[in-house]
Amino acid sequence: MAIIIDGKAIAARVREDAGLCTQKLKSRGITPCLAVILVGDNPASVSYVTGKEKALAEAGMDGRDLRLPAATSEAELLAHIAKMNDDDTVHGILVQLPLPPHINEDRIIQAISPKKDVDGFHPVSVGNMVLGRPGFLPCTPNGIVYLLKEMKIKTAGAHAVILGRSNIVGKPLANLLIRRDVNATVTICHTGTPDFSVYTKQADILIAAAGKPGLVSAGMVKPGAAVIDVGVNRVPDASKKSGFILRGDVDYDAVEKTAGWITPVPGGVGPMTIAMLMRNVVEAAGNTV
Repeated sequence: MAIIIDGKAIAARVREDAGLCTQKLKSRGITPCLAVILVGDNPASVSYVTGKEKALAEAGMDGRDLRLPAATSEAELLAHIAKMNDDDTVHGILVQLPLPPHINEDRIIQAISPKKDVDGFHPVSVGNMVLGRPGFLPCTPNGIVYLLKEMKIKTAGAHAVILGRSNIVGKPLANLLIRRDVNATVTICHTGTPDFSVYTKQADILIAAAGKPGLVSAGMVKPGAAVIDVGVNRVPDASKKSGFILRGDVDYDAVEKTAGWITPVPGGVGPMTIAMLMRNVVEAAGNTV
């Protein structure tokens, strides 16, 4: 049976540390502040934003919650971002994705000042990450690397296989895993990979970030591998009050019997995303000292 990676417990320690750093900044007259912009009322996005607001309050940080109707124009959203860029009391800006289809996400991301890009999505942030320069790291990939280190899972010389090549998880995670302090060898599988199980069976560390519930079965996993499930999929379930149940990209019940370590869904990678965001906000506020 696999060792369960308790992302919730590890994230709680990260958030506690962010709270201590916040208190130190407050003693110097600086209260870390994150502005969160939500356009529309996508249920998943509303849930994520609520979680972020709760984490901010627990850490003693300020939150600016701007909720805009789905019909908000791109120009209006850009104007709000420009105002926050110029506000010295706002240290981080986060625009919750996805945005309504009439708004260009790339244009919005690029409008956020790199100094306040606590999501780590701005091209400048991405460039700094690739080059190993100081800058904000994307929260989910950074949280995954943090989990591996906290669980003392061997990464140096390990073969890490990532399912998915998104700009949010797959691509940045590959860059973080090949850094010298992690030193893994990385393979990325995607929709153009004919039979990705050929690679998953070789993986010492398998990260599933494809967005397909139950994609990874026990037969695809090398015995003793560390399995990190990034998928958060809403699967219809009439027995639940919400009408759905959350499932990862991994067949948890089956893979748990084969893997050496495994993250649950929920309670694995998800809490780390918000925890690393809190760290980035504290860092952004500290950069103003």
